Amino acid sequence: MTDRQDDLTSAALRARIAAASGSPGLRGSAVPGRVGLRGDHDFDPLLRPEGPLVAAAVLVPVIEAREGLRVLLTRRTAHLQAHAGQISFPGGRFETEDADAAACALREAEEEIGLDRGRVEVLGRLDTYVTRTGYEVTPVVGLVAPPFDLRADPHEVAEIFDVPLGFVIDPRNRERRAREFNGARREFWAIPYGDYFIWGATAGMIVNLSDVLLAP
Repeated sequence: MTDRQDDLTSAALRARIAAASGSPGLRGSAVPGRVGLRGDHDFDPLLRPEGPLVAAAVLVPVIEAREGLRVLLTRRTAHLQAHAGQISFPGGRFETEDADAAACALREAEEEIGLDRGRVEVLGRLDTYVTRTGYEVTPVVGLVAPPFDLRADPHEVAEIFDVPLGFVIDPRNRERRAREFNGARREFWAIPYGDYFIWGATAGMIVNLSDVLLAP
């Protein structure tokens, strides 16, 4: 019997994201009942950062490749002050010209990896993700149609790569890890893939994506 995640098509992706996302155009605000991620998605309300949250958005780019759907990711440069060297989706904080979360995510993807927004079909959004560094992040899922050219911003992005969607959303390929954060035990998801170690907020968003795509 073929695993369900290996049978995912672009049509199924469109339908499931649309059904789960509500409105993809929210300006970083949470859908009622979906502030942050549930505890099993790597968010503990007791560790919620103090003070006002900074609205941000990331693009979760899913590529329609010949061999099947793949997820586009970046490795951040080593000299950055925050999250240096980590695996992430392209994205960042809202700017005044951003009309909504989708506009923010598409602009950031153009700036960071040179992804032409005209190649991206915005499908919807995942749960709002509140980071411990004080950001309220709206993950926007986009279907990317080849061909396209990418160019990394050398200040922010050290590498652009892609992984099979079926692999990263397979619950068998994720691990639960823990470490100390500000004197408290923090648990988080991790998804090792070859030489890449996807963890923290990015892995938590992928787990959320997995729940949406593999739900009965």
